[in-house]
Amino acid sequence: MSEWSAKLIENVQFIYELALAELELEAFGVDFTVRNSLREFVLKNPPNIDRLVRRLAYFKTVGDNLTDYYRLTRYNRTRSVNQYLTHWIYPYKGKFHPQMIRALLNILKLKEKETVLDPFIGSGTTAVEAQLLGINCIGRDISPLCVLQSKVKTESIQAIDKIREYRVEATTSFKRSNTPLGDEEPNNKTYSEFLNSINDEQIKNFYLMAKLVAVSDSARRRREIVKSFDKNLALMIASVEDYRKAKDELDLQLGSVDISLGDARQLRLEDSSVQGIVTSPPYSIALDYVANDAHALEAMGCNPGKMREKFVGVRGKGETRIGLYNEDMQRSFQEMQRVLEEGRYCTIVIGNATYQQRKVETIEFTIEECEKLGFTLVKNINKIIYGLYNIMQTDNTLIFRKDN
Repeated sequence: MSEWSAKLIENVQFIYELALAELELEAFGVDFTVRNSLREFVLKNPPNIDRLVRRLAYFKTVGDNLTDYYRLTRYNRTRSVNQYLTHWIYPYKGKFHPQMIRALLNILKLKEKETVLDPFIGSGTTAVEAQLLGINCIGRDISPLCVLQSKVKTESIQAIDKIREYRVEATTSFKRSNTPLGDEEPNNKTYSEFLNSINDEQIKNFYLMAKLVAVSDSARRRREIVKSFDKNLALMIASVEDYRKAKDELDLQLGSVDISLGDARQLRLEDSSVQGIVTSPPYSIALDYVANDAHALEAMGCNPGKMREKFVGVRGKGETRIGLYNEDMQRSFQEMQRVLEEGRYCTIVIGNATYQQRKVETIEFTIEECEKLGFTLVKNINKIIYGLYNIMQTDNTLIFRKDN
């Protein structure tokens, strides 16, 4: 009998992470025991060591080999361990942990070139992690801001050389647009003129996103907007270059990504057309996604007030809001069930919230509605949420299987 040692990454600290690490190994058919330290696993006769090294999310090493995931996290321009490569671009509230998403893609037994759907793509975490694993991803969101950031994080690698060529023109035009009247350089374009002059959608999206990152920095942190733009633009370019370097050094065969505006309540996809779903719907009334990103949406030319009536989780007031949210989620669950292949898995990360001094039991509602549709709940993993204590304390990762 051959035995291999597998050690967890140092940032793994919580019970749910240990649970996901064990589920990852089970998904790959590995027989294992956990040492008393809870940080090291003994793998007994693992079927494919190279595949474990290439795919695992919560492990630093398998034998003497550093895992691909651990090596990917070294390409990080931020102070946060979860914001490597392009994950950090734009401070979207309520982001997935990339490590958890990578683990879930493994637990759902998704293979290279199969397709995962995230009908609430949000900040694009599912798309980035699927792309890194060679899994194709379909992402939909009703928010143009979410679509933009998801596209920038996954598509800019294809245009990074041309993106770099526009950097000087971008900085001079942004400075002109944000310089007091009379002090600007008259021969330079405004930033809007600069964006309108770009024909390539990937390049235009990248520089629009750079503007929105600076706008957010100014609105939320009161940073000087021109300095913020210059700093974050440099980091964005470096992060995309890191992405390309990681792809080459690790010999990654990237999955394809299809991101577009869409409504989870009415997906324009064929029946049984995806092999997995990983998503986190809006947390009922816990986060107001429209108000939180109003500054960026306005900078995109959107009207946040009008958008509210289209967004799941922010429509209506009081008890009406809860009722509308439940209706929207029922329709979304029906669509997920319709487009998922039979026998495959759907993961929904959702939490209960406190609204008007009472608990809104979104987790229980989700389980009940999904089981009515023919989903079977196979795992329910609880984890603590930080930063939203007055609204919600935990969320649950619900893994369903679509049965006949």
